[in-house]
Amino acid sequence: MLRTHTCGELRMSNVNEQVTLTGWVQRVRDKGSLVWIDLRDRYGITQLFLEEGKSNPEVLEQARNCGREFVVSASGTVTERQSKNDKMPTGDIEIKVEKLELLNASKTPPFTIEEETDGGDDLRMKYRYLDLRRASVRQNLQLRHKMAQQTRLYLDGQNFIEVETPVLIKSTPEGARDFVVPSRMNQGEFYALPQSPQTFKQLLMVSGFDRYYQIVKCFRDEDLRADRQPEFTQIDCEMSFIEQEDILNMFEGLVRHLFKQVKGIDIASVPRMTYDHAMKYYGSDKPDTRFEMKFVELNDVAKGKGFSIFDGAELVVGICASGCASYTRKQIDELTEFVKRPQVGAKGLVYARYNEDGTFKSSVDKFYDESALRLWATAMDAKPGDLLLILSGPEEKTRKQLSELRLHLGNQLGLRDKNKFSPLWVLDFPLFEWDEETQRYHAKHHPFTSPKREDIPLLDSDPGKVRANAYDMVLNGTEIGGGSIRIHDKATQQLMFKKLGFTDEEAKKQFGFLMEAFEYGAPPHGGIAFGFDRLCSLFGGVDSIRDFIAFPKNNAGRDVMIDSPSTIAESQLDELGIAVKENRS
Repeated sequence: MLRTHTCGELRMSNVNEQVTLTGWVQRVRDKGSLVWIDLRDRYGITQLFLEEGKSNPEVLEQARNCGREFVVSASGTVTERQSKNDKMPTGDIEIKVEKLELLNASKTPPFTIEEETDGGDDLRMKYRYLDLRRASVRQNLQLRHKMAQQTRLYLDGQNFIEVETPVLIKSTPEGARDFVVPSRMNQGEFYALPQSPQTFKQLLMVSGFDRYYQIVKCFRDEDLRADRQPEFTQIDCEMSFIEQEDILNMFEGLVRHLFKQVKGIDIASVPRMTYDHAMKYYGSDKPDTRFEMKFVELNDVAKGKGFSIFDGAELVVGICASGCASYTRKQIDELTEFVKRPQVGAKGLVYARYNEDGTFKSSVDKFYDESALRLWATAMDAKPGDLLLILSGPEEKTRKQLSELRLHLGNQLGLRDKNKFSPLWVLDFPLFEWDEETQRYHAKHHPFTSPKREDIPLLDSDPGKVRANAYDMVLNGTEIGGGSIRIHDKATQQLMFKKLGFTDEEAKKQFGFLMEAFEYGAPPHGGIAFGFDRLCSLFGGVDSIRDFIAFPKNNAGRDVMIDSPSTIAESQLDELGIAVKENRS
């Protein structure tokens, strides 16, 4: 080894030891007769010290010629530091340098490689290998490593076996767009990169591997945002001879294990909520339960007073913002503008202040006297000092709009603390969702999800009311995992494909291999997949999953560091039998 210690491990107990450190020069401070170098590696920073008249002149000159990010080896004696730094673990000591060797010089980096960097997102992504030298980015990847390590430890302890499934698979029409890969040996035919190992893990259950898992790379060709990447990682799991309760208990155990081992937090049992309850009281199938502010329906007390906006609405619904009656008109106008943004889509916002003195003041005083507003307050369990905020309109849209307002207020009021964690199971999702564009039902999760047994008769009479044997785990308003009990017999799977609009020929072409496998003794089975990148970002208290991926893509799906995607040579296209149309202006 070129070093005896790392830059993060030396302490007072090492004083007087002869050591050799290697790393990158973070900073050189030349005070004339004294020179200090902050030497950094993956493990930390150690201060090097040289003094004119006491240090070797050649070594001192070498130190003065060191630039930022030079790679050096420094040998010397550990000494107690006169001016100690309690903000760094090695702050009690420094190295009196006797030998300094330049291992590699560096150009001046395009941004400062420190926590308070001057590099913007685009610049840091272009030079991601430099950005990864920063402690905060490195710590994110160390957290990711520990999450993966502890996931494997828990699942191995529960008799799961890790099995790798293919990356070059068959394209399927359901779900997001596939990334496709042309086949040179079978020209005109294409592989797809997996959005999930779904069918393969079900086939593993047919094979008798009753507990499978994989920390697996998946791919979706979809529009990107902070918590999406074209390639992402899942903790993918499947179990045989189980019911929904077994899945919930097993993977609640995984999440509690991760919190304990990675964050040192004891999570109580994870509460459960039905999809219908979540939509009614939070307007979202992934409610943030770190704070209350539940929806209250006001149709009974708000309609019939001559206010046409409420009288003609399918739903009048509101939230109570505790202690916010003191909001100024400007603050309320800002809330109104928020809900009128195109991304939210409301036409306006009605408010009522329940003042500290017990009086009321609202934006609809012309239609509602104090006694009427008091009925609102009673329905919403409001107290003096609270602010009532009400939206109205079509039921589904209005609930979604109020959900956005609720989360916006939660941010404003500091109720969405990133150091507080509130996991939740959401159960009993609809099996289907109606698509206005295609005028047909699509699977809410995927076409292999089993319906609730008691709802099977509704498949013919009222498909929209059929509940799925499906479940999501939500953490702080973000879905971190989802799964279902699967269909495991050919007849039910054929019925499901039929309800989704597949012809028998289409179903056989796309999934004939799976239905044939079901004829060879498929056990009852189910599973779940957790978004690993997203889970890591929540544990790290960061909104973007990109910070927890070593080499992420940007919002345009590009890797600006290696300039990908890129064109390929015509000879390669010819081998693949692909003709590219010329761009014409």
